Amino acid sequence: MARIIQTATGMRDSQHGDYQLNNTHIVIFDIHCEYQTAFPDANFLNVHQLTLPFWLLDSEELQDLLIESSEEQSHNQVAVLKRAVTDSRRAHFDGEEKLKERIHYDSPLRFDFEDVLTAVRGKNEEMIDGARGPKQGQLHGKLDNFLTRLENRFNDRRLDFLMGQRAKETTLEETLRQFTGYTTDSTSNVTVIDLSGVPFQVLSITVSLISRLLFDYAYYYKKTHPEMRTDTPLLVVYEEAHKYVPKGGPAKFNAARKAIERIAKEGRKYGITAAIVSQRPSEISETIFSQCSNFLAMRLTNPEDQNYVKRLIPDSLGPLTQSLPMLSSGEALLIGDAAVMPSLVRLEEALPVPSSSDVRYLQEWVRPWHDVLFPPIVADWEH
Repeated sequence: MARIIQTATGMRDSQHGDYQLNNTHIVIFDIHCEYQTAFPDANFLNVHQLTLPFWLLDSEELQDLLIESSEEQSHNQVAVLKRAVTDSRRAHFDGEEKLKERIHYDSPLRFDFEDVLTAVRGKNEEMIDGARGPKQGQLHGKLDNFLTRLENRFNDRRLDFLMGQRAKETTLEETLRQFTGYTTDSTSNVTVIDLSGVPFQVLSITVSLISRLLFDYAYYYKKTHPEMRTDTPLLVVYEEAHKYVPKGGPAKFNAARKAIERIAKEGRKYGITAAIVSQRPSEISETIFSQCSNFLAMRLTNPEDQNYVKRLIPDSLGPLTQSLPMLSSGEALLIGDAAVMPSLVRLEEALPVPSSSDVRYLQEWVRPWHDVLFPPIVADWEH
């Protein structure tokens, strides 16, 4: 995938001459921090540079982040969260008073997470008037687990990119600029979003929110320029996609699955398309793959994945797939609109290469004993 993107953005070796698609706009979800070396001039965002405002989360994403659906009080937690978020959005709205009543749970307006904490504490400690004096409210003491979870999320330094001060203060425009490569001091054809430092429990939510923002950006771009074609089309590359859009996975993956399926099904109308990259195609949502017009299948050893590729091509060309488990490095089966007929192709090596090589176990194990400096590892882990 790195070589294909390098070709599209003009990073080619001298033997092919100059070639560049100047107006390319490519966003890469990089789950293993492999692409920075392949795109040294890219707009690179890891958890320290990435800013993803929590107040832009929609209701489903907020509930995936903050609600444990298996808990007995989950329905009450959802109700309290909905009211607290809506009230906070209205409190921080500085527009016309008559518009406040139109603000709802999913409105893309600021809210303060501390307001939500205060509201939940209030419900958990609520005392109401009774016939014989004050008595405990209906939810008194029943939101302890919910409150603990909210406090843990709010105080988790690993989530600063989502819940910290910079996420609280950033604007929607600043958020969109960082993903589309239009940063304040430069522009970039490629944006690499390094997800390797994102805690696994919020990985799917992170992918969901960014995907949804990119789709909405493309939608509103076309809506506000009805007389023009979409002249900044986006390609979103989902590396290791089976990790956050699995077929029939748990409910926590629903938001990401819906966001990516929306791009796959409707994105072409608004100038945003998806490239799905996975070593396990049989585990990807079928809705997403059914919208793909081109497939590049490299070596596959799993029978389920091989059978999945076989279903993509006519029966008369089925024998082509027999070579899938035997393909060498760089070889691939090309299927779809990009080829007149399914073809076996060889891809050039990326230049520069991504840092995706495997650990050299034998070479390292035969070396003399190597001391490890534990303090910097522990310091980074703890902070």
